[in-house]
This record gives sequence, structure tokens and C-alpha cells, in this order.
Amino acid sequence: MHIVWHGHYVKYLEDGREAFAREFGLGYHFLEQAGYGIPLVELVIDYKKAVRYGDTLAVETRYVPSATPKICFEYRIRDAASQQLVCTARTTQVFTNTQLQLQLMPPPCFTEWQQRWLPSLAPIV
Repeated sequence: MHIVWHGHYVKYLEDGREAFAREFGLGYHFLEQAGYGIPLVELVIDYKKAVRYGDTLAVETRYVPSATPKICFEYRIRDAASQQLVCTARTTQVFTNTQLQLQLMPPPCFTEWQQRWLPSLAPIV
């Protein structure tokens, strides 16, 4: 069909999360060093337009604050040349300890991260 397989979009979202983590210091290693994991528990993708092999994409990643102890992101993937929206998505990750037990309170390191970065994180327009 000469289009990108739908499953590859999950990797594009991961690339967006990793870029966000590098820029804002919320990477997996940061949380692992504090004794926490953040497994993915929800993934929703809304496909808008097919992507063809060779297209260059731009992934916009936005942190979405939550009143509960989880990390939520929203994404927009666009064709880099035309700026056409090809998909929107959202992911949710929860906190676990080293025994993979769900944490009902946010880790102190995450609370500190929110206090530092939340005021400066602008939403996707």
C-alpha cells in the first residue's frame, strides 16, 4: 500500500516522549534512580491522514497535568513539509515501585519536577 504501518506511530510517540524528557529532565533514568518505574497503561491514537514512506514527520508532545499520580501526554504528529496533521494521540503512564506495585501518591522527585517545570510548559496551540 506504500504507506507507513500503523504500529510505527507508537514509536513516533515514544520518540516525542524521549525528546520531551531530554528537554525537561523527566526521563526514565531520572525516575529509575529515584526507585520508580512508569509503565504505559493507556494509548489512544486517532489517525487523520496516511503517511507514506519517505515522509518527514514532526512530533509535538505536550505534558498534561493530572490531579492523580500519573504522567499524561498529548501528541500531534504533522507532515513536516505541509504541516498537515496526520494523527493525534495521548498516553498515560503510572508510577510503580521497584516491585512493580502501583503508587497511589506521586514520587517526591516528580512533585519537585512539577513545581520546577509546570509554570513554563506551554500547551500545544
